[in-house]
Amino acid sequence: MQKIRKAVIPAAGLGTRFLPATKAMAKEMMPVMDKPVIQFIVEEVVKSGIEEILIITGRNKRSIEDHFDANYELEENLIAKQKEDLLAMVQETTLANVQFKRQHYPNGLGDAIYQAKSFVGDEPFLLTLGDNIMGSDVPASKQVIQIAEEHNATAILTQEVDSEAAKYYGIVEEVEALKDHVFKINGLVEKPTDYRANPKAICGRYVLTPDIFDAIEKVGRNPHSGEVELTDALNLLAKTQPVLSAHYEGNWYEVGEPLGLVKASIQYALAHPEVKKEFKAYLKDQVIPALKRGEES
Repeated sequence: MQKIRKAVIPAAGLGTRFLPATKAMAKEMMPVMDKPVIQFIVEEVVKSGIEEILIITGRNKRSIEDHFDANYELEENLIAKQKEDLLAMVQETTLANVQFKRQHYPNGLGDAIYQAKSFVGDEPFLLTLGDNIMGSDVPASKQVIQIAEEHNATAILTQEVDSEAAKYYGIVEEVEALKDHVFKINGLVEKPTDYRANPKAICGRYVLTPDIFDAIEKVGRNPHSGEVELTDALNLLAKTQPVLSAHYEGNWYEVGEPLGLVKASIQYALAHPEVKKEFKAYLKDQVIPALKRGEES
């Protein structure tokens, strides 16, 4: 397999779970502490060796493009006030090679990925979903890239979840172990309502080949959702070529829903050098006693 140089980040969703906050703001710009969700993802893929990034956007997503563009007035203001740390932080967002393309109609994840066909060309590429923040020593994207390159195959990063939680995820059907924590799969199930023990949920990190675009064309719209589903295209590919499941080692925050965003914010606040001391004291003095009082009442 060729070296993985390109990444595609779909960020065209409407963000209805965060209304009214997302009525006029991209959900990918929701902050986790002092950094928007999309920046965490871009930083992850850059650390994983990616050289070119395409973000698929939609209506009301202009703020994402602005975030990764230079802001001359702000930079001049920070220079005048000698705020060098903040200046460096602002300028970091312009260092990645980020391009944008709009998905004109919300036709599903498969259609969003199809918008990247000309950008990808004949190269394998990394796909990172815009509503998952991953925390691990080895970046999540790098983990799945290593497996894909080693086995010369499409690869999907997965993590085991409770059987009761399987209905909220895409689940892979593993059939053959290739090595520790790497399995060949024979298909995927989207949000099953009744599932066996030890389901492996898709974490939103994939390495795909250009074959995915032909598969997307062939499957068309899903008759149930009415959208073009990536799951359907991957199921089609799995019939004719290896598709692998690689176990993810690390924390996984589903920031596309409110509780996940809160959890991520708490975890990053506990590690943030400017607020962690005061935040821990607040939790100890205010939150934990309130929880204990609630348990006792």
